Amino acid sequence: MVAIQQSTVLAPIDPADIVVRPAHEDDVAGMAELVAENVRAGHLLPRSADEIRASLANWVVACHGQRVIGIGSLLLMNPDLVEVRSLAVATEYRAAGVGAKIVLELVAQAKLRQIHTVFALTRAVSFFVRLGFTITDKERFPEKVWRDCVKCPLVTCCDETAVVWEH
Repeated sequence: MVAIQQSTVLAPIDPADIVVRPAHEDDVAGMAELVAENVRAGHLLPRSADEIRASLANWVVACHGQRVIGIGSLLLMNPDLVEVRSLAVATEYRAAGVGAKIVLELVAQAKLRQIHTVFALTRAVSFFVRLGFTITDKERFPEKVWRDCVKCPLVTCCDETAVVWEH
C-alpha cells in the first residue's frame, strides 16, 4: 500500500536541504515511527522495526538534517517486477517534493538492478502519473495479491489503483 496525502508545508523548505539515500541501521527508529504514524492514519500496512531492519537494503530515506522525513522501499516480486511500497512522508514535509524524490530514487535503483517493471498500489494516482507511471490492472500482479492483499482489511473493497512504470 502506498499513500501520499497532500498537506501544506509549515515552513519554507529548500529542496537542496533534503537528501534521499539508502537507509542505514541508525534510521530504523525514525522509519518505524513514520510507518506507525501512517498505519494509524490508515495509509500504510504495518511494518515493525524488525521487519524494516530485515529488509533494510531495500529501503531509502529522505532526510532533512538528521531527521528521517520520508521513506520508501522496493519489494522484489520476481526477477523483472518490483513494487514501490511503504512510501510515506512526514506531514509537515508533504507537498515539498519529498515523495517524488523517493520514488524517482527507487525507480533508479530498479533500473540499476535491471528490473524492468516497477508498480505500486495507491490512492495517489495523479502523483504517480506525474512521475511517469501509467494506470494498469491489479490483475497484472498476482504476486502482490497473494502476498499482501489477502492480509489487508480492505481486500474485498480495495480502493487502490495499480500504477506501473516500465522501461
